[in-house]
Amino acid sequence: MKKKKHRGRNWLINIFLLLLLVVGLVLVFNNQIKNVIIDHNGEKFAVSKLTREDIVKNEEKEASFDFEAVVPASSETVFKAQWQNRNLPVVGGIAIPKVGINLPIFRGVANESLLWGAGTMFPDQKMGAGNYSLASHRAYDKGYLFEPLDQTQIGDAIYLTDLENIYEYTATLNITVLPTETQYIEEVPDKKLVTLITCNEIGGTKRVVVQGELKSVTPVKEAAAEVLGYFEMDVKHY
Repeated sequence: MKKKKHRGRNWLINIFLLLLLVVGLVLVFNNQIKNVIIDHNGEKFAVSKLTREDIVKNEEKEASFDFEAVVPASSETVFKAQWQNRNLPVVGGIAIPKVGINLPIFRGVANESLLWGAGTMFPDQKMGAGNYSLASHRAYDKGYLFEPLDQTQIGDAIYLTDLENIYEYTATLNITVLPTETQYIEEVPDKKLVTLITCNEIGGTKRVVVQGELKSVTPVKEAAAEVLGYFEMDVKHY
């Protein structure tokens, strides 16, 4: 009887030690795990995996545009979003080759949208028209989400696609502002703009704003292989 109790205690101790090991590994590799999840979902929702018909349907889906509901990109937030595993409406893709950005664009600014890519800030905005405004989180590590956005230089090319056209913009503004300075997402008469927004640092009190003016619109079927490659799109498919 004593031997059975002893074996039972050993089994509980072993389980407890295993749990401690798992928790310890999660704490040690916290950022690495978070980055793997962000990468995985960025690829999962990549615009190259959709069709034009998918995007047209997604443009009509319900979405949240409540920017006040967005919370910082903490590990807890990432893990929670992964657990919820929502099927988000992808409406396009954004690429800034000079700084290594290639992300899906989601309809709305649900927190998951800003964790896996960029989100549209207004329900009725259209690529190549008005002021197409996007937001994304600033990740802890270099190269994730909109972390490299502030490295964009005046004159750099910014590409958007809705799988009908490739919209090329030229960066004309890179500025850090207060959250209350919302004039940059307003319409500007006679101008076709893209405006990209993220925090100036993790939990930062300011915002990085990069803006570009529309340079050209090219049907996807006529786009150069190099440009399609910025979105990891296969020229043979189009």
